[in-house]
Amino acid sequence: MSAPLRPRPAAPHGPAASRDRAVLGAPVAPRLLTVGVIGAGRVGAVLGAALAAAGHRVVAVAGGSGASRARLALLLPEVPRRPVAAVAHAAADLLLIAVPDDALAAVVADLADRGALRPGQVVAHTSGAHGLAVLAPATEVGSQPLALHPAMTFTGTPDDLARLAGISYGVTAPAQLRPLAARLVADLGGVPEWVAESDRPLYHAALAHGANHLVTLVNEATDRLRDAGVDRPEKVLAPLLRAALENALRLGDDALTGPVSRGDAGTVERHLARLAATAPESVPVYLALARRTADRAIAAGRLRPVDAQSLLGVLADNAREVTA
Repeated sequence: MSAPLRPRPAAPHGPAASRDRAVLGAPVAPRLLTVGVIGAGRVGAVLGAALAAAGHRVVAVAGGSGASRARLALLLPEVPRRPVAAVAHAAADLLLIAVPDDALAAVVADLADRGALRPGQVVAHTSGAHGLAVLAPATEVGSQPLALHPAMTFTGTPDDLARLAGISYGVTAPAQLRPLAARLVADLGGVPEWVAESDRPLYHAALAHGANHLVTLVNEATDRLRDAGVDRPEKVLAPLLRAALENALRLGDDALTGPVSRGDAGTVERHLARLAATAPESVPVYLALARRTADRAIAAGRLRPVDAQSLLGVLADNAREVTA
């Protein structure tokens, strides 16, 4: 278990500090924010703990499930649990809403309808898929909207706190709130990536494609190795996948190796035949990824179009069989 982060000392207060903030264009606000957190899932509990460790005053949190209570006991043991509206009332400076994407709009609308939000209060959410539009009910009552998404996977344990150092946050904010948003991200130990409102779905799709589908891909490979009689597939895959990931991040498409990048149509045809016999559910995934890999290899100059013809024919023939 990771050691808890130490609170940071408060920045100077008073007229000089206020003038500095005014010059930067940030709202004049105390260095230490009074924060409430709605949603004690993996993200909300961890970010609440990180804000507290940075010196902010986390005064209330909403989360009623057994799992939420267990997370709060680990991460925010001194912070009282309150109903959602009470948390919003207590969050004088910053209300952090960390609920599932599809629940976010209803939560914000309900808080606005109940008069739980106030002018000047920053209302932030942690959804990657949403930008500021989902916070329109809060904006209409004078609250300041902020989309603050950590580009990280969470377990909801104290170990997550150590993983926050240096990660990126997809931030969408009105111009006047950008200095405050940048400060919050810095307090969390991260780096802001400014994402336009219209680009939020693309930003989130990229992260989901990379992280969530990677988990699926790894587990597919693990299952097929078990089918091939390998007792400990994770031991076989770990060094190979780590090297492939590091090379891909460092070299881009130049990291491509394997039969598709070489145009080895015969090898790919044998792969598909055995997959069809052993795990037919894996064939469409293999085909889609192989075709996209071939396209990228050709575009990057790793595979000559003339050498790709037989391979692309094999992929096309098998795709027709799958859809027949």
